[in-house]
Amino acid sequence: MIAQLRGKVCAKAPNLVIVEVGGVGFQVFIPLSTFYCLPEPGEEVFLLTRTHLREDGISLYGFLSETERALFDLLCGISGIGPRLATNILSGISPDELIEALSAGDSDRLQAIPGVGKKLAGRMALELREKVRGISIGAALKAEPEKVERDQMEDLVSALVNLGYHRQKASRAASSAVRAGGGQIDFEGLIKEALRTLTS
Repeated sequence: MIAQLRGKVCAKAPNLVIVEVGGVGFQVFIPLSTFYCLPEPGEEVFLLTRTHLREDGISLYGFLSETERALFDLLCGISGIGPRLATNILSGISPDELIEALSAGDSDRLQAIPGVGKKLAGRMALELREKVRGISIGAALKAEPEKVERDQMEDLVSALVNLGYHRQKASRAASSAVRAGGGQIDFEGLIKEALRTLTS
C-alpha cells in the first residue's frame, strides 16, 4: 500500500494531480480542499495517500492534511460510499464543516452536499456521529492554520499582481514564500521573500 508521496507536481486539475517520484508519474485523485492548496507545477508536494485496489487497476487518493484522510477513511466505511464519492463529498464541504455537521447529526446540512441524498445523509449522520469525535480535536487545530495560509496566499498574490507581476508567476512565488515562512513570517516578510524568488 502506498501511504504517502513526495515529489514534483507535473500537472494538476480540480479532481487530480500527477506527481513525479523517481521518474514515475503517479495519478492521484484529490478533493477540492487539497487542490486549492497545491503548489504550482514543477514544485515539490507531499501528499498523504490511500490506495484502492479494483479489478481494473489501482487508484490513489491524496490529501494535504491528516484530517482530510481521516474523514475519507470514515466516509469509505459507510455502505454506499466508495472512494470516488468520498472524495466528491470532501470537495463539497470543508473538513471542519463536515466534522461539525456529523458531530451534530445534521442530516439536512449533509444532504446539501452534491451527490448526497436524503437516505445517505441520514446514514452518515447516524453512523459517523460518534466516530467523527475522535478526529474533532485534531481537525480544529488544523483548520485555522490552513485557512490562515490560504488567506495569506490570496493577499500575497493580489499584492504581487498590483506590483505588475503576472498572476501565474505571482501565485508560484507566493506559494513558495508561504511554505518557506511556515506561518512564522509577517506579511511584509512574505512580500520580501516572494520578491526575492521572483528576482532570483
